[in-house]
Amino acid sequence: MKTKYKLLFIVTVMLLALGAATTINVGLNFRDYSIKSAQEKAQMIAAIVKDGLTAHMVNGIMDKRQYFLDQISINNDPVKALWIVRSPNVIRQYGEGFANESIRDAIDKEVLQSGKKVLKIHETTDKILLRVTIPYNAEITPSGAKCLSCHNVKVGDTLGAISINFDITDMRSAGLLSIFKIITLTLLFIIVVLYLINYYITPYIRLFTNMQIGIKKAYSGDFTHEFETSVAGDGKEIAREMNELFKKMQSTFGDIKHNLSTFIPQACVTSADPLHEAKTIISELSDIYKFKKTIELDANKNIIYTRIADVLEKKYHIQSFSLYEVSTLTNHRQLVYNTNTPSICKASVDLDANLCRTYRTRSDVISTDFVNLCQECRAEDINYICIPFSINEEYSLIISILTDDALKVSEINGHIPSIKNYLEAAKPVLESRILMEKLRDTSLRDGMTGLYNRRFLEEFIDKVMKQAQRKNETYSILMLDVDFFKMVNDTYGHDVGDRVIVALGKILKESIRESDLAIRYGGEEFLIMLHNADDAGTMQVAKKIHKAFAELTFEISATESIHKTISIGIAKFPKDGDTIWKCIKYADTALYVAKTTGRNKIVEYTQDMSNNDDLR
Repeated sequence: MKTKYKLLFIVTVMLLALGAATTINVGLNFRDYSIKSAQEKAQMIAAIVKDGLTAHMVNGIMDKRQYFLDQISINNDPVKALWIVRSPNVIRQYGEGFANESIRDAIDKEVLQSGKKVLKIHETTDKILLRVTIPYNAEITPSGAKCLSCHNVKVGDTLGAISINFDITDMRSAGLLSIFKIITLTLLFIIVVLYLINYYITPYIRLFTNMQIGIKKAYSGDFTHEFETSVAGDGKEIAREMNELFKKMQSTFGDIKHNLSTFIPQACVTSADPLHEAKTIISELSDIYKFKKTIELDANKNIIYTRIADVLEKKYHIQSFSLYEVSTLTNHRQLVYNTNTPSICKASVDLDANLCRTYRTRSDVISTDFVNLCQECRAEDINYICIPFSINEEYSLIISILTDDALKVSEINGHIPSIKNYLEAAKPVLESRILMEKLRDTSLRDGMTGLYNRRFLEEFIDKVMKQAQRKNETYSILMLDVDFFKMVNDTYGHDVGDRVIVALGKILKESIRESDLAIRYGGEEFLIMLHNADDAGTMQVAKKIHKAFAELTFEISATESIHKTISIGIAKFPKDGDTIWKCIKYADTALYVAKTTGRNKIVEYTQDMSNNDDLR
C-alpha cells in the first residue's frame, strides 16, 4: 500500500505544480492584457483628441477645446484625468494657452523633449492607476492635411502631448477572481484524477502487495501462498500463472531443505534463504562426494589422514593442528599427522588416552569455554579446540587445533559441524582400510604367538635390504629352536607343546626393542632381527632370552612339571653375509652347530662352519 500512497502523492504534487504554473501564467497574461488594453484605449483617445483639436483649429473654434476634452473624460469612466500640454514651439507661435495646458510633471517634460510615449503604473493596496503620456509630432496625414501649414515647425517636431490617467483597479479584482476560478478548477481536477487513479490503481497495488507477501514466504521456503486479484485481463492472467509457478516450486523445492538436512546437519548453514541454503548444502555435498571418491582409491589409512589434513588446511584455512589415532583396546594414542605444531598435551596422555578430556567425554573441548579446561594440557597464551571422532569399536580420531587468535576460535567452532561431515564421509573408508590392514596383519602373524610369520619376513626383507645398504644399517640374526620339542608333543601332547611355544613367543616380545623384529619361523623355530645392535648387545639379548626361557616351569599336572631349554645360532649382516637371506642361512647353520654339539647353548657363526660339508 505504500506504493499507492507514493504514487498518489507524486501525482498530487505534479498536478499542484501544473496548476500553480497555469495560475501564475494566467495571472501574468491577464495583467499584461489589461495594461495593453488600457494602453490601446489611451492611444485611441489620443488620436481622437488630436483629430478633434485639428478640427477645432481648422474651424476656428480652438477656444472651445476644453469642453471637448471634458466630454471625453466624462464619457470614459476609466479615464480619471486627461490634459494636454503645448511644446515650446507652439507656445512661441500661439502663446501659453489655457492654464491647465502647462507642463504638470517630469513625464510631460520628458515626452515633449523625446517625442516618445511614456507609460507608468502606480499601484497601492486599494487602487491601480495607469499613466499614459503620448506626444503629438508634426507629420503629413494620409488625408493630405499638413501640420506644417498651421505651425512653424519641421516634420517630426513635437507639437504637444496628451496625458491620461486610467483607473485599472478592476483588473486586479478580475485577475484575482480568474485565479480563484483556476485554483478551484485545478483542485477539483486533482480530486477527480486522484479518485480515478485510486479506483483503477488500487487493485493492481493489492495484486503487487499480495505478490510481495508470497515472495517473502517463498524466501522462507513456503511456496503455498495463493495469489488473488480483482484485476481483469493481464493482471488476472499473471495471478493465475504465479499460482501455477508456486505449485510447481512447492513440489520441487518445498521439501528440499528437509531432504538435504538428512545429509548435512542444519548447523552447517546459517542462511535464512532456503534456496541459498540448498545451494550451500549441495555445494558441500559435492565437495564431500569428491573427497570420498578420492579417498576410496587411497591405499591406506595414513593417506586418508593426510587428505583430512588437506581439507583442514585448504578449505577451512586452519594452520596449526595435529591428528591423533587412539586405540580403544589399549587406550594408547598415536600421532598420525602434524603441521610442525608442538604437542600441548602431557606425554602421559599418549600412554593413557583416558587422560584426554576430549577422548574421555567424547565431546568437543574448546579452551575459551572455561579457564584451564583440560587439566592435561600445557598450553599457555594459546587457544585450542579438540574434536573427537569414533571410527569404529577399536579406533578413534582426535583433531587438536591450536590458534593464538580468540576470534579464530569462534570461526573454527562454526566449522566443526562441516568438518565432522568430512569425517563421517571418511569413516566407512577408514573402517575398510583398518579392516584390510587387520586382515593383512593377521595373514602376516602367527595366530598362536602373535609374532610375525615367515611370509611377513619375506616381504620385510625385500623392503629393508635397499634401505639397509643405503644407510649402512646392520642386523643381527638370531635363530632359536626349542630343544627336544618333538618329545614334548609326543610325551605330553600338543596342548603342552603349544604352551611352550606361546611362552617362548612372549619372552621374545619382552626382550627386544620396537625397532627389532621377532618371527615364528616355523614349528618350534623362531628368528630375531636386532637392528643396529653391536656384538655385545646382540649377545646380551641372546643370553637374556636363553636364561628367561630356561627359568620357566611348565606344569603338567599337580605332581609333575618340566623345564625346557633353547639353542640359539647368531649371524650378522653385513659382517657375515652381503644379504640378509645369507645371514639367516648362516644363523641356521650356527643353530645346527649348537644342536649337534650339545644343545642349550648360544653359538655365533664363523666362516669355517660354511666350509664344513656336513653343515651345508
